[in-house]
Amino acid sequence: MTIRITWARAVATFVALALAGLLFAWSGVFNIAASSGHWKITDWFLHWTMRNSVRTYAAVTAPDDPKAKDGLVSAAGLFKASCASCHGAPGVRPLPVMQAATPPAPDLSINAREWTDKQIFWILKHGVKYTGMPGWAAKDRDDEVRRMVAFVRLLPDMSPATYRSLTEAPGVSDARIATCAGCHGADGRGRGQPDMPVLGGQSPAYLRAALEAYATGTRQSAVMANAAATLPPAEMTRLADHFAAMPGIGGATPPGLSEAAKIDREGLPKVQLPACASCHAPGKPYPVLAGQRASYIAQRLRNWRGDETVVDARKSQATMPVIARRIPEDMIDPLARHLAGQ
Repeated sequence: MTIRITWARAVATFVALALAGLLFAWSGVFNIAASSGHWKITDWFLHWTMRNSVRTYAAVTAPDDPKAKDGLVSAAGLFKASCASCHGAPGVRPLPVMQAATPPAPDLSINAREWTDKQIFWILKHGVKYTGMPGWAAKDRDDEVRRMVAFVRLLPDMSPATYRSLTEAPGVSDARIATCAGCHGADGRGRGQPDMPVLGGQSPAYLRAALEAYATGTRQSAVMANAAATLPPAEMTRLADHFAAMPGIGGATPPGLSEAAKIDREGLPKVQLPACASCHAPGKPYPVLAGQRASYIAQRLRNWRGDETVVDARKSQATMPVIARRIPEDMIDPLARHLAGQ
């Protein structure tokens, strides 16, 4: 007997299978316990799908320069605080409770070799569904992602001593201050890293406000948000007072007749660019820039230029994206060097 396949029978079969699937899900028979693991075929299929997806999306959306050339200290600090508990680190085992997840986090000293820089960038920025891998916790901070790519790329050959040198500042006995000093240095000068600001000489009120902004997400940085999120108000005040009291920046910017000096003192009225000194001077509620690290100033200006969601400085507290876009691109580095006093 021949069974003739018709559209009606095909639709009926599809509906029956769908209802059977819903009934199975509703019954609760399917075991979702992480302790049960995956079938081998399920584990293979999920990883095969994930690798295909990462390869495709990384090729299409990841930048052509996915890896930073310097600034590993901040990436190492975030890795130690947020990633090492799952993935482990040179000389540090992952926490057993994290390895009991399904799937467990991979050992990056091995796994990192299997991905290209663009693929690592995409995974770090977007995370992976159905695993414990989150997306990057700060919008439009590709600079931070690039530094983490560079750090992860080095893990397969990194020694425990190198890892400690990147994450620890010796000679600090206070545990909370030591955590901050791991990136900012015991002297608050950023351990010579180009992406780290000099904290000494800023007003305590500004540093405390910055910590609050990072903790609440009104200021974007996955690194600083992670550091500030669990700080109680009293600790924010104590840390702000501690680092602000150190020698560092301050005073007046150097005199000069250059175009950068003119922008600092007078701005560019033709493009409605205000003078830097009108806000960034001692006694103002904004950060002091005189003597700040030039690489840090230039980097922040370029990041702000890319934030096109802020279009009117009068209607937002985030005025810097608008202001930064009014600075001519070829003047960013000279202006940063002028403000740094170089």
